[in-house]
Amino acid sequence: MKLKELPVDARPREKLTLLGPSSLRNYELLACVLGKGTVKEDVISLSRRLIDQYGNNLFDQNYTVKDLQELFSLGFVQACQITAMAELAKRLLSEKKDHQFLKPQDVFEFCKNMNFLKKEHLRGLYLDVKNRLLRDEVISVGTVDKTLSHPREVFKPAIEVSAVSLILVHNHPSGDPTPSKEDIEFTKKIKNLSEIMELELLDHIIIGENSFVSLKELLKF
Repeated sequence: MKLKELPVDARPREKLTLLGPSSLRNYELLACVLGKGTVKEDVISLSRRLIDQYGNNLFDQNYTVKDLQELFSLGFVQACQITAMAELAKRLLSEKKDHQFLKPQDVFEFCKNMNFLKKEHLRGLYLDVKNRLLRDEVISVGTVDKTLSHPREVFKPAIEVSAVSLILVHNHPSGDPTPSKEDIEFTKKIKNLSEIMELELLDHIIIGENSFVSLKELLKF
């Protein structure tokens, strides 16, 4: 569907505002960056075509503005936006340090800014054999006091990056990191499933206001 045919709350920028960036598909994120399409394509169609047909090739190569215009049939403005976005991503990634998680405090220091979130976010840290970060993924976003997630959403990123272990992290907007009954039951469920999949659940950290709780320490697993 074209942008103008979508319900208002299903349009990329409106979804970004209401639900946050983790709720958007890749082409919707690209549509937010581009803002508008070309004479031949609206922004949704253009973004879907670019992601479906070219994927990471848009950003992995050192394309010039002229390259993007000629190879991908982009307008001048869109080509400039993608070139700038790709360069910014490369610079930020090149500055990224290796993160290693050896104790709960390491996780808290890495994720403590979650205490500012107004809704519960469930986040997965997917690690290699040395507990170094392979992927940092927002798995789901819930309500003010609850986040719901299916186990497949937890394990899918682990499979994609061949993770050896994972750490779950979520915040309590109330500021009190005390785990609820649901938090404990969910952790036990993921722990059991992770053993079946031979993927170690190292911990589940609940972030509060300047404090945290380690469910590994609490449940002794």
